[in-house]
Amino acid sequence: MQLWRSLQRGPHEAGGAAGHVATVGGFDGIHLGHQVLIERTRELARARGLGTMLISFEPLPKEYFSPDEPVARLTSFRERWRILERGGPDIFWVLPFTARLRSLRAAEFTSLLVGAGVRHLVIGHDFRAAYRGEADAAWFQRQGPALGLDVEIVEPVCAQGERVGSGLIRHALQAGELDRAARLLGRAYSMRGRVVRGEQLGRKLGFPTANLQLSRRRAPLDGIFAVRVRGLDGEGGRARDGVASLGTRPTIGGTRPLLEAHVFDFSGDLYGREIEVEFVARLREERRFDRIEAMVEQMHLDAAAARALLGVRRTMETRELG
Repeated sequence: MQLWRSLQRGPHEAGGAAGHVATVGGFDGIHLGHQVLIERTRELARARGLGTMLISFEPLPKEYFSPDEPVARLTSFRERWRILERGGPDIFWVLPFTARLRSLRAAEFTSLLVGAGVRHLVIGHDFRAAYRGEADAAWFQRQGPALGLDVEIVEPVCAQGERVGSGLIRHALQAGELDRAARLLGRAYSMRGRVVRGEQLGRKLGFPTANLQLSRRRAPLDGIFAVRVRGLDGEGGRARDGVASLGTRPTIGGTRPLLEAHVFDFSGDLYGREIEVEFVARLREERRFDRIEAMVEQMHLDAAAARALLGVRRTMETRELG
C-alpha cells in the first residue's frame, strides 16, 4: 500500500496504472459502513482492471472546524494505516485538510481527483465535499461524468437494526457499551501505539504498565477496562489478558490523558514496541483516591475482576468455536 500525503498528485505516480477506483471520506474507525465502501471499490477495480485508492483527510474535517471542541477520534492515523494495510487499497491518499483544500469549489475538488488518476468514485449517501459542502452525493452523481468521473453511491449500512456511523460508535464507547461498538465496527475496539517510558509508578506499586500516548486530542472512552493486548510476541502473536486505565490519573495529579495497560503474568521489556490494546469490557469509571494505598487496593480488585471476566469470555468463545 502506497501512501500519498500531498494535494499535487498525478497518474504517473501510480506506477503506470490506467487509473483507479477510489472511495473518499473521513473513515474514522473504518467501521462496517466504511468496509462496504472499500469492498465495493475492490469489486469495481477488479471488473475494470484498475487500481484501488482510499482518499481521506488529516486532520479530520470535524477536527479542523472545531479546534476548541475536537471530536472524539476513533482511530489515529497509525491505527487507520494498520487496519487498511491488511488487504487494503493500492494507494492511501491522505489529503492535508487546510484552508486551501476547504476553499476548493466542487468542480475543482473533482478535478483534483481526476488529475490523480481517479476514474470511478464510490461514496456514501451522506458524503459532502468542497466549499461549504456544496458537493453532496447527488451532485457528484449528476456532475461527475461530465468532469471525467463515474460515480456510485452506497446506501446506509445497518447492523442489527442500527444505522452504522462513526457518531453512533462514539456514543456507544462513551457509554461503555463495548459489545455494541464492536457490532458496528465489525471488530473489537482497540488502540495501538508504541510503548513510551512513563514515571514507572505502576512498577513501584506492583502493577507495571505499558504506556501509550493516545495520538489524538480527545479519546472516545475513559475508565478502567478488561483488555487483551497484542504485539508482545511480535505482530500476529497471541493476545494476552490484562487490565487498563485510560484517563488523566487524578490521584497523582495527572492532567494529560494516557492509556496504561497492565498485562497479567508478563515481565518483559516493551519500551519502543508497537502494541495493540483491545477493550473487552468497562469495569468502572476513573476515580480520584485520597490515599495511594486506597488506589492500590482498588487496582487489585480491578485486576481480579478483569481476570474473571476475561476467563468467562474465553470459555464462551471456545464453546462457540467448538
